Amino acid sequence: MRFGKWNFAICFLLSLGLGGCAVGPKYQKADVPTPPTWSAQEPWRAAEPKDGIPKGVWWTLYQDPVLTGLEENALNANQSIQLAVTRVQQARDLARVQVAGFFPSLSAGASGERQRLSANRPAVGATAPTTAITENIFQIPFQLNYEADIFGRIRGNVQAANAQYQATAADLENVRLLITSDLASDYFNLRELDAEITDVQEAISYDEKGLKLVQNRHAGGIASGLDVAQQETVLDAARAQLHLLQQQRATFEHAIATLVGSPAPTFHVAPAPLTTSIPAIPMGVPSDVLERRPDIAEAERQMAAQNALIGVAKSAFYPSVFLAGGGGLQSADITKLFTAPSSFWSLGVSAAETVFSGGRLHAQLDYAKEGYQGSVANYRNTVLTAFQQVEDGFSGLTTLADAAAAQQRAVEDSQRYLSIANDRYVGGLVTYLDVITAEQTLLSNQRLATQLLGQRLVTSVFLVKALGGGWDRKDIEALQVRPEKKNIVHQ
Repeated sequence: MRFGKWNFAICFLLSLGLGGCAVGPKYQKADVPTPPTWSAQEPWRAAEPKDGIPKGVWWTLYQDPVLTGLEENALNANQSIQLAVTRVQQARDLARVQVAGFFPSLSAGASGERQRLSANRPAVGATAPTTAITENIFQIPFQLNYEADIFGRIRGNVQAANAQYQATAADLENVRLLITSDLASDYFNLRELDAEITDVQEAISYDEKGLKLVQNRHAGGIASGLDVAQQETVLDAARAQLHLLQQQRATFEHAIATLVGSPAPTFHVAPAPLTTSIPAIPMGVPSDVLERRPDIAEAERQMAAQNALIGVAKSAFYPSVFLAGGGGLQSADITKLFTAPSSFWSLGVSAAETVFSGGRLHAQLDYAKEGYQGSVANYRNTVLTAFQQVEDGFSGLTTLADAAAAQQRAVEDSQRYLSIANDRYVGGLVTYLDVITAEQTLLSNQRLATQLLGQRLVTSVFLVKALGGGWDRKDIEALQVRPEKKNIVHQ
């Protein structure tokens, strides 16, 4: 429906509402202690700004095509992400509802009725009725209502709704970051188990050869039955470890299935060696985290929304001004309904202010203020938690890198230990228990080295997530619902 001749009047009323005096506090982002630098040293600090985390596809740092495919599936099919998308749309719709308050509401109708008036009806004027009257009434009424937003109630609600809209959009990005990072962590845990399974399978193969050797020596009268029993025990224990690792792998595979939106019974990730290297993770300064963490942006926008609601609560202490107009066509003869004499109209203004509410308005204002203080505390806590997580990621990668280097040396030492033990056993210098001890030591060190690599990959994912995954809060700054002319020509 178009208004035509009403456009000038509507624009005037709109300018009156938008030009009022808001009574709420001006919003300022809360201060939070921000260190100038991170405590971690190279090589985890970025050398050049161009080496930033890939925006929106941070997992490409690992150059693993299987991981990339899984991440793309998760973005398209994960149900937690889909739920967050609908929440963003709902928040936008709520903002549209609040923006509608800037505009007048116009209603129209049509009616037709036939009525009989009593001959004994009350007199109107000096002449008393003497006869009954039967007549038709045909009407096409219009009603125009508008609240002049002089003290900022509507503006405050719009600001709060837009801030909530942006907070919900930031929450969507945070959900995406959580889902994709959980997926990457589960994937690297899966690959670490693949590598451990390979280590155990190689140990089983070695143990089977060792058992044949001992059995042959026993048959030749060189080895005792105790040596055979000991080797059989080691082999059976290794096979048990293999089954446990396969069960753990299945658990991670099922978790990945849910994250990518697939039924667990029909989902499968083919085993593959753990060949992914730890990428160089671009850093920056701590203040960058304030702009790159979606959960911090969400907390900050929630704070802005609560601040706006204080203004809404304060505006309730001031009068509300309403403009109302009506008009239309009315006639007893339908053939004359659309003639000039059938028109009618009215125009008026009213103001209302609460004189006594039993403390309700003050309670609402106190409630809004406490809500704002709570959002400030939540914002500061979110920032401090972010700094903690980044530092945890730094220290974790550094410590695990040192541990991995030491463990690799332990693997090499264990391999020499096993070789010497085998030679000495064949030469009859030691018992087979020494060989078994060397085998178990090597397997334990190989598995620990594999676990450390898996932990380093998972920790690197944790660090990327702590840094915001390449996200930038500018992505949500343009998300606002504004009062536009198109809003006045649609219901």
